[in-house]
Amino acid sequence: MYCNQCGKTNADDAKICAYCGASLTGAPQGRRMVRRRSDKRIAGVAAGVAKYFGWNVTAVRVVWLLLVLFGGTGFLLYLILWAVMPLED
Repeated sequence: MYCNQCGKTNADDAKICAYCGASLTGAPQGRRMVRRRSDKRIAGVAAGVAKYFGWNVTAVRVVWLLLVLFGGTGFLLYLILWAVMPLED
């Protein structure tokens, strides 16, 4: 069986890659947008968005604050994402 993570060949009945430890069964896992437990201030929404897109958390929080102050759409978006995004495992 071929590992999609490291490119090495493993035994046909292997469930985990012997070289990198990646799962060889099932569909490849995509990234998920989740609320962060470790780097949260209110609910972890901004930290989750920053982690998902690979952005700086402080920059996301500043942009979010500007959206709240100038238009109010940031507050509504934050509440929606708070309700919809699952909490990190």
